[in-house]
Amino acid sequence: MIASCGAKLETIQADVWIQNGKIIDGTGAPLFQGSVAIKGDQIVFVGQSDTVNIIANTAIDAQGLIVSPGFIDPHTHSLGDLKSKSRNSNINYLTQGVTTVFVGNDGEGPSDIEGATKLLEANKIGTNVAFFVGHGTVREQVMSLSDAKPDADQLDQMRALIKNAMVQGAYGLSTGLYYSPGSFAQTEEVIELSKEVAPFGGVYDSHIRDESSYNIGLIESVKETLLIGKMANVPVHFAHIKALGADVWKKSDEVIKMIETAQSNGQKVTADQYPWRFSGTHLENALINRWVMAGSKEAYLMRLSDDRLLDKIRAEVKENIRKRGGAQSLLVTADCKDETMLGKNLQEISEQLNLSPVEAALHIARNSGARVASFNMDSYDVENFMRQPWVMTCSDGTKGHPRKYASFPKKYESYVLGKNVLDVETFVHRSSGLVAATFGLDQRGILKNGYFADIIIWAPDQLKPKANISNPEELSEGIQYAFVNGQIVINGQFNGSKVGKVLLKNR
Repeated sequence: MIASCGAKLETIQADVWIQNGKIIDGTGAPLFQGSVAIKGDQIVFVGQSDTVNIIANTAIDAQGLIVSPGFIDPHTHSLGDLKSKSRNSNINYLTQGVTTVFVGNDGEGPSDIEGATKLLEANKIGTNVAFFVGHGTVREQVMSLSDAKPDADQLDQMRALIKNAMVQGAYGLSTGLYYSPGSFAQTEEVIELSKEVAPFGGVYDSHIRDESSYNIGLIESVKETLLIGKMANVPVHFAHIKALGADVWKKSDEVIKMIETAQSNGQKVTADQYPWRFSGTHLENALINRWVMAGSKEAYLMRLSDDRLLDKIRAEVKENIRKRGGAQSLLVTADCKDETMLGKNLQEISEQLNLSPVEAALHIARNSGARVASFNMDSYDVENFMRQPWVMTCSDGTKGHPRKYASFPKKYESYVLGKNVLDVETFVHRSSGLVAATFGLDQRGILKNGYFADIIIWAPDQLKPKANISNPEELSEGIQYAFVNGQIVINGQFNGSKVGKVLLKNR
């Protein structure tokens, strides 16, 4: 038994007593020297330990270390990992300090939240997880990959699926209006479906229709997203907010002004952002317009070889390469059938194949595609968005991009220690408390009595990203200890524990 002595002080029984740490509580308040005590899965004390008598089974001396809430990532693509038997620890997130992830973003979330919950609970998971129901999933379930407008019966079917998912504990509706089949939906459809999440206090989370100049443009897409939230009477959350491509660089000022105007008119509007100047997606999503993808996979491949359509497709691909910064700005990173192309940009691949960049892109698309990193953002916009008090940290973690392994340490190293865009307390708040408050994660995201003990202890000079574009799957460094629901999962290194929970809204 370990105790701090003191006459006539309140006695607190605890399992773990974290002493002498630099406490950053997740609210944005200044750090202070103090202690945190854990009993079961809850925090039972935060403050100066000389004001109470703490009796605990285990003591951790956090001298010189930061004690903070575990980070919460509002935008990941880790559901497949959590379902697997080999990747369900989510260690790439735990080593970033992330103890809770959201899944189902970009319109991809399951409609059967209950079934997904049972699967993950049976599988055991390393982090907590929260779900969005996906508009793309629901639309495909009802309409396949049709680009048609839904009739009344189809719209009712989609409404019912979304309502049921909310009843089962989803935190909101996610859309990927840039991707098929979400791109086929008109604004009115999305408004009607978003109304289903309002009675449950849900959020409308959107990869907006255009972050660049592909279709309606960045500014019109921001207007559309705000209109959807206003008409559906739901909070709006912009996924991975950015100005993508030279055509819209420096437009962050205009976007911020539009969002602040909406906020001043009573709308709840937030956003998340990953701290990288290059994005990651499938080559076909980056370069091939959505009309080509309508219908089945077979129909898509037939269009890519249809002489009657190829002139139009080639012209569109050429223009999309320009918008992405040129062939040299598109780097093949993963999921490519021809592994000799991995690590090469589209210009290099075109020379390897003795084809134009357009024909090289079409060759890859016809042969199972590939994931690409696209170097398409300006540092001014990245930092401008990051400074806003309503912008939180995310990873949007996908295969072949270091953001899946290193986003939170990258933001800390580059924009807290490096460029001083944020101070450390703000960084922690934007990575924990703000996320929990935005989406309604009860008793999470803050170090506070009665809250769940998702806690990380880390060295302020050692939290570092190791992953980069050449080696995107290197685990980050610097997390000394991590607790998930009061259980220690990192003590110098990951101990194999999988004690994450499925967090269901209003449950």
